[in-house]
Amino acid sequence: MFPPIRYLEWIPERQAGCEVDLGSSGLGSPQTGVIPERLRGRPDPPEGQTLEAQVASQYGSTLGPEQVLVTAGTSHANLLAMAAALGDDPRDRGTVVVERPGYEPLVATPSGLGATVRRVDRQPDRDGLAPSALAAVLDEETELVVLSNRHNPSGQRLSREEIEALAARTREVDARLLVDEVYAPYTEDPVSGSGTAFGGPTGAGIEGVAITNSLTKFFGFGGLRIGWLVADAPFVQAVRRVSAHAPDVADPSRALAKRAFADLDPIVSQSRERIAANAETIQRLANRSDIGGEVHDGSTFGFLEHRDVDGNAVVDAAWEEGILVIPGRFFDDPSRFRLSFAGPPSDMQRGLSRFEQVLAELAA
Repeated sequence: MFPPIRYLEWIPERQAGCEVDLGSSGLGSPQTGVIPERLRGRPDPPEGQTLEAQVASQYGSTLGPEQVLVTAGTSHANLLAMAAALGDDPRDRGTVVVERPGYEPLVATPSGLGATVRRVDRQPDRDGLAPSALAAVLDEETELVVLSNRHNPSGQRLSREEIEALAARTREVDARLLVDEVYAPYTEDPVSGSGTAFGGPTGAGIEGVAITNSLTKFFGFGGLRIGWLVADAPFVQAVRRVSAHAPDVADPSRALAKRAFADLDPIVSQSRERIAANAETIQRLANRSDIGGEVHDGSTFGFLEHRDVDGNAVVDAAWEEGILVIPGRFFDDPSRFRLSFAGPPSDMQRGLSRFEQVLAELAA
């Protein structure tokens, strides 16, 4: 029933075997031991404080813990949200609209749940997604629209106002908007106030919108497998009913996540410093005459192209030198490749130098 996810089958071996990782996008470091190094010695939160309440507090005073479901990562949250949005009757699945280019699991998962998947095109080298473009692919069969913000793979970022406009178009056909926000905090210049979370814009609190996020990418705690969904309380309850069919989140992961949320500021500062340095590094690459494609402001990753050879040729040439680059074929466009600078800045600067040697050999 569920189609294979080619990207997730391809990447683990490559990550384990590469010398330079210009593919992974999480800002953490390899975890050694049970407790991540950055959480060792940190105090636990006050007795009785729930992880749901800690998450809710990051999205403003109007949201309560009943609007949060803690999950085993963002992919788990997305799966549960999609299943809940599609309803209880497997014989009556509607349509799910997913952006293109896009992250493969966001296409494969609703397909595996029996939905008809329709695509809405985004232009990787421009900003935003026009509500009129979304409206053109919506109809009475649409149950759910799925977007990522920042957009994966291009790094485009929608503002709160843009999300509101897209949500309004989605509500016109009585559908729900699901926004994967794992990359929304990626910026050198954080924003604050209403409609923001972790320094980036959020769709949380907008009518008809569910958002997902996790401690994996921006916070760098992938080993904890902690994610969450934020939505209106009735939809969260519907998702909770679906979650009864899947394993629950491990208590040790919950406890360590509570420790992270209890003292989040230094974690955010470390991530922000890395983003600032690595965004500058990837911009150096984007400024080359042989590289096409936009690296959006504050993003540490981009969906790029070589002006003379296709994305597969770039990926293969890089791999011959031990450098991991992600093929664009996993994101609907084999002419491109996805490049990410997420590791320690000094490592990423050395990685850029080695990748530029690959580009010089391609030119020769």
